[in-house]
Amino acid sequence: MLKLFYSPGAISLAAHIALEETGAPYELIRVDFKSEEQRSSAYLAINPQGRVPALVTSRGILTETPAILVHIAQNFPEAKLLPPDPWDFARMLSVLSYVASTVHVDNAHLNRGYRWADDEESIREIRRKAPEVMAADLRLLEGKIGEPWVLGEHYSVADTHLFVMSWWAEPDGVSLADLPNLRAHLDRMQNRSAVQKAFAQEGLAAR
Repeated sequence: MLKLFYSPGAISLAAHIALEETGAPYELIRVDFKSEEQRSSAYLAINPQGRVPALVTSRGILTETPAILVHIAQNFPEAKLLPPDPWDFARMLSVLSYVASTVHVDNAHLNRGYRWADDEESIREIRRKAPEVMAADLRLLEGKIGEPWVLGEHYSVADTHLFVMSWWAEPDGVSLADLPNLRAHLDRMQNRSAVQKAFAQEGLAAR
């Protein structure tokens, strides 16, 4: 059985939703960030980066959200979480890559400025600037996503990944008022049963 290491509301939520979409059995294992469990020797043996998600499979441990999402989708093809067309598959990877390498990293500047600076004033400036940078990231996505889903009619794991960014946006100081496509996508995702089940398991609420 697959085992997903997660923290409530973290980027691991994307993989959690994808697992729910498949209907396959899996085990959820919470990593308590408040007690810094992610820095424990036990968890570092699972993911040396001390981050979530980590997915334990029969062939080993996977980290990095795009890899985990594609692995889940490929291993449960009946869920149809991957587009069959090679061009659409590449488009999906483009979104996964951009969210992971740019949007998520820019979001980390909001609460984890210590990764980029030691000086307290510099960290405060990083935190102040972060919502502006994130808003620019999301504006680029606003013009690229289809309707009703990222790839148009085909729902894919790109939707679960993008969803977490939109769900984080307003609490992190980025208004979705001027991003109607992302706001509508967020609402459609929150109406999916897989999202509602993942929310219930993680103790989260719609926004």
